[in-house]
Amino acid sequence: MKTQNEKRSTFSGKIGFVLSAAGASVGLGNIWRFPYLAAKYGGGIFLLIYIILALTFGYTMIMAETSIGRMTKKSPVGAFSFFGKTAPFKIGGWLNAVIPMLIVPYYSTIGGWVIKYLVAYLSGKVQVVAEDGYFSAFISDSWQAELWFIVFAALVFIIILGGVKNGVELMSRIMMPIL
Repeated sequence: MKTQNEKRSTFSGKIGFVLSAAGASVGLGNIWRFPYLAAKYGGGIFLLIYIILALTFGYTMIMAETSIGRMTKKSPVGAFSFFGKTAPFKIGGWLNAVIPMLIVPYYSTIGGWVIKYLVAYLSGKVQVVAEDGYFSAFISDSWQAELWFIVFAALVFIIILGGVKNGVELMSRIMMPIL
């Protein structure tokens, strides 16, 4: 069990933190759904509104979460209870702790799809992947969908085992420029 005197793992510098925060903000939803939504709802105007909202609300929320975390050095539940013991603070803390757990299955499913398509693309099956019905056949095959879900979850687990510097930061330094 860790004692209070043990030093917590940290980022090696500002660029690692910024890339990791940007990667968390962008997320799979923006990569997967953004082109579809931009095309569906008017392209340019949707993009303009999206950028404005990302710069205002997104930036504000990241700064608030980072500030609260750095100031309290506690989990979301502990951080919110640091500011007050009333019900709204308790609920706010628990919401910040539980919501990511609710999002993980969704992200892992889509992450599995991305890994499946990446593997198919890298193995030269570009034409097959582009055919109508490929995606429907893929998600209809529960074994295949579950397999890629597990592959994605295992990759994420390995990154987390690497810790902040050798896991999250390293992958952010590699993946964010590729994005």
